[in-house]
Parts: sequence; C-alpha cells; structure tokens
Amino acid sequence: MKLRSRIAAPVTALVLAGLTATACAPGTSDTSSSKDEKSGTLRVWLFQEVNNDPKKKVVDEAIAAFTEENKDAKVEVEYIPVETRAQRIKAAFNDPKSAPDVIEYGNTDTAGYVKDGGLADISKEFGAWAESKDTDPTATQSVTVGGKVYGAPFFVGVRALYYRTDVFKELGLKPPATQDELISTAKQIRKAKPELYGIAVGGAYTYGAMPFIWANGGELADESGTGYKSAINSEASRKGITAYTSLFGDDNCPAAKCASMGGNATVTAFASGTAAMAIGGDFSHQAVEAGKVKGKYAVVPLPGTKAGEIAPAFAGGNNIGVLKSTSHRTLAVELTKKFAGKDTQRRLFDAMGFLPTYTDVRAEVAKKDPFVEPFVKTLGAGTKFVPASAGWGQIDASTVLPTMFQEIVSGKKNVAAASDDAAKKMDAAFSSAG
Repeated sequence: MKLRSRIAAPVTALVLAGLTATACAPGTSDTSSSKDEKSGTLRVWLFQEVNNDPKKKVVDEAIAAFTEENKDAKVEVEYIPVETRAQRIKAAFNDPKSAPDVIEYGNTDTAGYVKDGGLADISKEFGAWAESKDTDPTATQSVTVGGKVYGAPFFVGVRALYYRTDVFKELGLKPPATQDELISTAKQIRKAKPELYGIAVGGAYTYGAMPFIWANGGELADESGTGYKSAINSEASRKGITAYTSLFGDDNCPAAKCASMGGNATVTAFASGTAAMAIGGDFSHQAVEAGKVKGKYAVVPLPGTKAGEIAPAFAGGNNIGVLKSTSHRTLAVELTKKFAGKDTQRRLFDAMGFLPTYTDVRAEVAKKDPFVEPFVKTLGAGTKFVPASAGWGQIDASTVLPTMFQEIVSGKKNVAAASDDAAKKMDAAFSSAG
C-alpha cells in the first residue's frame, strides 16, 4: 500500500511546533517589502523528511510547472530540519536579506508567526483562488488569524482508533461504538490479558486526549472579542478529562508507566504488541506496519459519546506561506498555489501518504486506498483546531495540559483542582500573547 511510505516526522513535528514557536519570540520590526518583481530567483524552505526523495520529486514537478508558466523566474529549494526550523524561521523574519520567499510551516505555528510579523496576508488571493472553495473548513481555519488568511493548507493529519483484530476475535469483542464502550472494552481486555494494555494512553499525549474533551462538549478555550479565555475547567471539559484519565490505572494502563507517555510511545506500544488499542494517526501507519502487529490490526474512527458519533479529532497538518519580506509577492503567491494545489496534493498522497486538505481530493484517495477511509470519515465528521493565539505556543511549551493530566492520574489533585490550575495558566498565556 502506498501509505507505507508515510513518515511520522512532518505531523509529529508540527504538533510539537507550538513548543518553541512563540515562547521566547524575539522582537520583530516591520519587514514588509514595497517591491513586487516579476522575474528573478525565489527561495523556498520546506521541511526535510526522513525519506525525502519522494517529496522532492513531487516538489520538483510543481516547480517545473511553475517555471513553465513563469519563464523569467527560477526557484531554489532548501530542505530544512524540522527540529531547528523555529529558530531559523524567526531569524528569517528579522533578516529579509537572508529570508526565503515561501516557507512550509506547522499549522499550530500560524498565530505565533503572524504575531511575529513574518507572514504575508494573502486573503485576497486565497479568496479568488478557485480551488480554495474545496478546502476543508478546519484546514482553512489553520491559516486564518483575525479573519485574515496567511497561507494555504498543504496537507492534513488526523487520528483514529487502531485495534488488534486477533485479540478482539479471541475475546469475542466488537470495535467500541461509544467512549463508554471503549473504556469498558479496554478494561475487559486488560483483565483477560494482563500482559496487555487494553488501550495505550499517555499523560503527555495532549492530542490523544482532546477528542474526549471535545466529544463531551468541552473546549480548550472560548474566543471573545479581546482574545481567548480557557474553558478547560468547564463542566463539559471536566467530564471529558474524567473519561480520559479513567484509562490510567492497573485495570488498563498503569499510571506509573503511562503517565509520562506521549503519542509516539502509545503508538510504539501498539506496534510492538503490548497494547490492544491505541489512538494513532494516518501518519502512524508505517510504524505500525513495521511492528509485530502487521496483518493483525484494523482502524475505525474514535467513537463519540453516543453510538454512531465520531469524536472530534485535532486537525494537524502543514501549511505553505509567503513571507511579508518577499520582493516577489505575486510570484511567491503563484508558487504557493502550485505547492498547495490539488494536483500536487494528489501526488503527495501517492508519494508520501499525506492526506489532502481538499474534501473532493480526499474522497478520491479514500477510494484508492481503503486504509485511509476511517481517517477521511473522521475528517468528514468535523475536526477541531487549537486556539488561534500565539499564547497556544506558550501553553504547549510549559506542558500545561500534560501537567494537568499527570496530576490527576497520580492522585496529586482531583479533576476540579487540576483543571482550575490549568485554566489559570492558560489564561495567563493568552493574556501575555495579546
């Protein structure tokens, strides 16, 4: 299956993007360019993948199509390590002479980069672009800050429920239809097979916990006219927190081992055969295929609180943006459209397994590869995104939500106290971000 070539680095990196993107941002001066040259060389920074050759081939094809239409333009691409991109991109915002014209960036970085004054507002061009009308609404939200558009969605990543078909068959179980069934099924498996986690969960797995909060009607934060205010301590959010943290214990995933686990660790536990279920992304497929459970698993959407409902998932992914400092704005926007257009996204799916951001193209690829179907269904059911505030980077950097989960599962604090403390920290971050 073509999705086996999918690598975890891009989406994993973007989930981590907020950790350093805005916490200590240097001051930025206005680097806007008054020039709009129609010839010359455009510099592009894209993320380096673990296996970069397939991506490079697709990118080269997009560039060839662009230069065919713009014969006086040349394009130079540099593939930068995702681990150091925050520092490099921040430096580029402050030094237009060395800055690229176009960048790839994690979608949780958007608000921080806008606050830093680095990204160009391309609302007019995006709105006039025919293909943009088919973009998934959450993907569009990921490039939007304050009602203005600062890029084009490049690909999307989303999580669903991986489960062991052999274990379920042996124990006469069916995939859970509700979150209550998920919890009871996990504990039933652990009781029958104490060598397994019923479902691998992690106290540091923020994006695995969010669907429980959202499915119960909770929110991370509410937007007001002046910014964001935490909603993590609302009654609905607390109900979701309670559901998620009930999975930590000797009857499923012991807190002593699972409290510190993040998303990668939970997927590794599943792939290695030590968990009967895990919440993993479309981007986790390669790791699972390379593990001991190959040929013995399936994937379904993570259920909501009622049968037939799908829990809202976090919509991860990467975007393509134009720097405000570019002296080739028109060409840079056209190149952005080539990179983020439907044709390139189709090719990226075939080459890398990156899920397209267009609803019609996603429907096409789901027919080509059955593995994609539960993830496409999850996207179709409605996804959620993090608050479009530079404060989110500070919240991620200081591990506010993992700390809350870990305090609860360790017995240090109850749900009410831990969520109240988390809300205060979140509000302080939102306030300092402006």
